Amino acid sequence: MKELCFATNNKNKVAEVSQMLEGKYKLLTLEDIGCHEELAEDQDTLEGNSRQKAQYVWEKYKVNCFADDTGLEVDAICGEPGVYSARYAGPQRNDADNIRHLLKNLEGHDVRRARFRTSITLYLDGQEHQFEGIVNGQITTEWKGNKGFGYDPVFVPEGYDRTFAEMTPEEKNAISHRGEAIRKLVEFLKAQ
Repeated sequence: MKELCFATNNKNKVAEVSQMLEGKYKLLTLEDIGCHEELAEDQDTLEGNSRQKAQYVWEKYKVNCFADDTGLEVDAICGEPGVYSARYAGPQRNDADNIRHLLKNLEGHDVRRARFRTSITLYLDGQEHQFEGIVNGQITTEWKGNKGFGYDPVFVPEGYDRTFAEMTPEEKNAISHRGEAIRKLVEFLKAQ
């Protein structure tokens, strides 16, 4: 079984992706490879951030790896929070604070179209590959559900009447931005 490092410290993301890989790859975490430093995310695009993290792990640890960056883009507020989604309400990176800040910024807006977008960069044997996943939807006016993480309690995907936080992990993975990007990654790896 081929080993692959997911360049993140976010245990929710690791659990989500591990489930999708279905035992086809041994998923390593940053801790598993001895990487304890905080990976920089100071680029101005999701693609740039995912590339920055994956490239760093490949160059320093020489292990096949992939990194992701995900952003919520809301039309009514010019694509915010976008690349700043994790730290939208400040450097503390608190999900509840971020949601409160988002809902405050959307007060008075009737059109609440949004999309989640994930960019994944894979470094496989020194070669870079990128994959993207997008899911469109709406931002609710109140929190609903207690599953998931991030903005899941206020995001209803197109064609559904429940937030991501009201869905099981399997339901969410089947339609989510990260799920789409990971499926593209897995299909690519299977072809290698």
